[in-house]
Amino acid sequence: MANPGVAAANKAGAGQQAQMLSSIFSKYGIFLIFIAMVVGASILSPAFLSSINLINIVRQMSIVGLIALGVTGVIVSAGIDLSSGSVVGLAAVVAASLAQSSDSSAPFYPGLHLPFIVPVLAACLVGALVGLINGGLVAKTRIPPFIATLGTYTSIRGLALLYTGGRPISDLTDAYDFIGQGDVLGVPVPIIILVVMALITHVLYAHTKFGKYIYAIGGNEQAARVSGIDAARYKMLIYVYAGFLAGLAGLVVSARIGSGQPGLGVGYELDAIAAAVIGGTSLSAGGIGTVAGTIVGALIIGVLNNILDLMNVSAYWQQIIKGCIIVGAVIIDQLKQRGGK
Repeated sequence: MANPGVAAANKAGAGQQAQMLSSIFSKYGIFLIFIAMVVGASILSPAFLSSINLINIVRQMSIVGLIALGVTGVIVSAGIDLSSGSVVGLAAVVAASLAQSSDSSAPFYPGLHLPFIVPVLAACLVGALVGLINGGLVAKTRIPPFIATLGTYTSIRGLALLYTGGRPISDLTDAYDFIGQGDVLGVPVPIIILVVMALITHVLYAHTKFGKYIYAIGGNEQAARVSGIDAARYKMLIYVYAGFLAGLAGLVVSARIGSGQPGLGVGYELDAIAAAVIGGTSLSAGGIGTVAGTIVGALIIGVLNNILDLMNVSAYWQQIIKGCIIVGAVIIDQLKQRGGK
């Protein structure tokens, strides 16, 4: 006959082990999934692990990655930003219009030869201003973030079309194109920009008062207000930062294709939100999300798109698969939140 004490001890040990495994997967599951995807992709296509292909994956996802860094902070604060794709388009055309080469046959601003830094600052400023509008609508008028940013999403896209008359802006300077097409010691500039901004954003979110307040507001805004945090101010600031990053993404993507087009960035906001959610940022509960998780989430999307392309999967099926993954990530997040209660 089995000893009841031994059986109870074994059961308790098994429970602790299961709890430990659950905790490990909760913390590092996204990284394990990413590793599994890389291994699977390398098996499905020998071309996947080539250095050219790997660099291309990161270069392609760098645009979405930049936007996702800002979107992560917005979602952590219990908000949402649907306007980032439109910001990419507006920032791209404004920056490109200020970066046309002197020998252009039809420059946007004839005779205007500005230093390289001017279009760079213009793109970032455009993004920050749109972020300020978003933040003001959310923080000051108490309009739901979904509605506020949906409105700016439509208006900003229209403004980009109005600014250019619906036409692309080309003949850009070599210095401007270098941002999207150049490399430093073999590393593409867009990847360098993403790495630098990811490090800065990590420090900002995890090691500054600003970041701590954003997490506090997302976790419980009322408690944050009672503790003396100016919730409206910090909400505005996180939207400004998200807009700044979207503007920077617009600069990079226009430099990469050598043209500023008002239609750039369509759908980027959804990919950015998907990257954040897949990376563990919670849509159902504020105050949860990390920069590292978001970057891995963006890489997962990049790997998925790449392997589907290598396998010649239809673009229509790719959209269906990506949508299912987003819904699945939200369902997992919901289950995790219920399990923690």
